[in-house]
Amino acid sequence: MPNGFMIVSHKTYDSNTIANDILLSVEDTIATYNMFQRGDSVLVGVSGGPDSVALLHILTSLSSELSIRLGVAHLNHCLRQEDSDRDAVFVASLSRKLGLPCFIGKEDVFAIQQRKKQSLEDTARQIRYAFFQQIADEKGFGKIATGHHQEDNAEVVLMDIFRGCGSKGISGIPPVRDGRIVRPLIGIPQSKIYEFLDEKGLPYRIDASNQDMRYLRNKVRHQLIPILKSSYNPQIIETLDRLSIIARSDESWIDDIIDSLFKNALLSEKEKGCITLSAAAVNAQHVAAQRRLIRRAISQVKGDLKRIRLSHVESIIRLLKKRPAYGRLDLPDRIWVNLIEDQLVFVKEKKPLRHIAPNRNLEKLSFSYPIEGPGRLTLPSIGLSLVFSIIPLHQLPERFPPGHQVVFMDMDKLRFPITVRNIRAGDRFVPLGMKDSQKVKTYFINQKIPRSARATCLVVVNQDERIVWVVNHRLDDAFRITSSTQNVIKGELFLA
Repeated sequence: MPNGFMIVSHKTYDSNTIANDILLSVEDTIATYNMFQRGDSVLVGVSGGPDSVALLHILTSLSSELSIRLGVAHLNHCLRQEDSDRDAVFVASLSRKLGLPCFIGKEDVFAIQQRKKQSLEDTARQIRYAFFQQIADEKGFGKIATGHHQEDNAEVVLMDIFRGCGSKGISGIPPVRDGRIVRPLIGIPQSKIYEFLDEKGLPYRIDASNQDMRYLRNKVRHQLIPILKSSYNPQIIETLDRLSIIARSDESWIDDIIDSLFKNALLSEKEKGCITLSAAAVNAQHVAAQRRLIRRAISQVKGDLKRIRLSHVESIIRLLKKRPAYGRLDLPDRIWVNLIEDQLVFVKEKKPLRHIAPNRNLEKLSFSYPIEGPGRLTLPSIGLSLVFSIIPLHQLPERFPPGHQVVFMDMDKLRFPITVRNIRAGDRFVPLGMKDSQKVKTYFINQKIPRSARATCLVVVNQDERIVWVVNHRLDDAFRITSSTQNVIKGELFLA
């Protein structure tokens, strides 16, 4: 489809049939999820695209019956130059025609994404919702309505399955989030939205970036789902939507159970960045409940669960099972998990680990980061990054370094996933060029490595916990390059 205005009017329908059906469906969704109360002020997020334009017209039609006041918010992401500016002009004009207040913001999303070093989609979504929240707070809107529909929900379910999510992930897009953000079109197929716009002759804008196959969502929408429809299940959208509804209901029930278990396990919540649970109370639960209790605690001190993976949660569970008198794990984004006798303490530190470690009991420090395959692992807590990359045999240097900041390893012996962690009591390895194993502690003593430098020293271990590389010191001899090596992986240490 070309950029710009579009009025689809090539089909003929019985008067108001499609519109009436959609209005009834949206009314039912609003009632089912108790989205609005009489007298609510609702800020409608309008991009200018078909979904949000349809939502605005539908809510305008229902506003008298629902007794709600409407306003419009639009954020110019500055991603499509003049087209982005035209979107803003279109939304402002539409709002004037409907007699609604319109609030338009502008942000250079690409520049912010480059600074934050995260995906463009995530950055745009975060900034957009922050803008909606800001306008709602400043202008007195209690609810924020967005145009997510049935296909959006199905796409999110599929993408979360790709990421290996649990049941919470397959619950999809919540119809109501935090009691404030509502999605009245969540049960409407996108085809019905286009039919509604067609029947009413309503113009909308087309975003060309929705056809860009560099984005996962677009690949799912334009490539995967058509294949699933044609080859596996013609009703795949409805099936995934039904799956999400079932999962969402199950999650709500499970959350009630976890609420009770969490309250029973909670020993103290001194401040926003610190929660203490009873280790015995957590350890007594089924592993499924343990995972949820741990995730709940991390979420409350961190504010979200971004970058928290199953491997992090499993590391905490293993710590509980071993039940040492004292243990500590360092998780992403400066989260500490401390086991002190029967207390499992979750802490959000204000400073990076490298700044606070000298004042801690370093020998009791523990951190662990999984690596699924070649790529970069950044450890902001200690200010270091590790990069693992596959290289062809002909690029090998004539002489291999012993394993300080760069190592070359036999990839077939390494085998991902691997783990980067700190040294632990009893760790042993065979330093490159030697035949017999020795304790890492002994190696450090022989190499005159000060005790203060050992707590944040990294080791790379394989799946059976065998040390592969004492980072910045020495590779294990078993993983060296030999004449029979077929595949090579290069490891490099950098400052973060």
